[in-house]
Amino acid sequence: MARKVYINGSLVDEADAKVSVFDHGLLYGDGVFEGIRVYGGRVFLLKEHVDRLYESAKAIRLAIPISSEQMIRDVEETVKANEIEDGYVRLVVTRGAGTLGLDVRKTSNPQVIIIADTISLYAPEVYEQGMHLVTAATIRNHPSAISPRIKSLNYLNNILAKIEGTDAGAVEALMLNHKGEVAECTGDNIFIVKDRVIRTPPPDAGILVGITRNAVIRLAKEAGYPVEETALVRHDIYVADECFLTGTAAEVIAVVSLDGRTIGDGKPGPITRDLRERFQQLTRDGG
Repeated sequence: MARKVYINGSLVDEADAKVSVFDHGLLYGDGVFEGIRVYGGRVFLLKEHVDRLYESAKAIRLAIPISSEQMIRDVEETVKANEIEDGYVRLVVTRGAGTLGLDVRKTSNPQVIIIADTISLYAPEVYEQGMHLVTAATIRNHPSAISPRIKSLNYLNNILAKIEGTDAGAVEALMLNHKGEVAECTGDNIFIVKDRVIRTPPPDAGILVGITRNAVIRLAKEAGYPVEETALVRHDIYVADECFLTGTAAEVIAVVSLDGRTIGDGKPGPITRDLRERFQQLTRDGG
């Protein structure tokens, strides 16, 4: 079946899904996006993702040309049209076409694009055995320069750190902030467990506050685990009992080493496994 892509109210064949080369999303990374999972034909935590999309757009003074309610309906229709049972949605809003310059007043017609497709996840053995991380030399963008809460189309900061990770043979890389504290990984939020207390960097560490991160914090608290949002340094990860990542694609995945240092006993820990099971149950229940 030919994949259908939504552009500005219409579903078109992917070969006909086109935007102008003068679109500022292409020229300058001027736009916002969300990545969303589909489980059993249902879009997971769709309202939370759409709310964040509109917040990101508002922060960069980008007026999305449809309502959030219409966006939700359009996402669901695109998933249905592509017969996606378990997959991924990429929701993109660009600034629109304009002149070769930075003046947003000279742009028009923001592009709303929805892609629904299957997704390539980490291999099953990575979930079973845990992931190895390295620390990237590329730090997170300074939060005073651009808010990390804006999920913009300019992902070069994360891409450069990801290159460092793959060059080192790791599928993910840890990013520090301008103070040398732990921020997040290139596409995932990070947690540690020490003495059965779950800790994760706070928003002011320069992180994107993940939708999956928030869901896992809620699940952990419901299960009776203490959760602290607090500044962390690499030493805290090195000496942790457990470490795990959360993200739309990753869900909940254990980390068993950082920079060659074994974390805990070098295997996914019991709290990580428990939270992964709880999260998978949440996805089956529809969020």
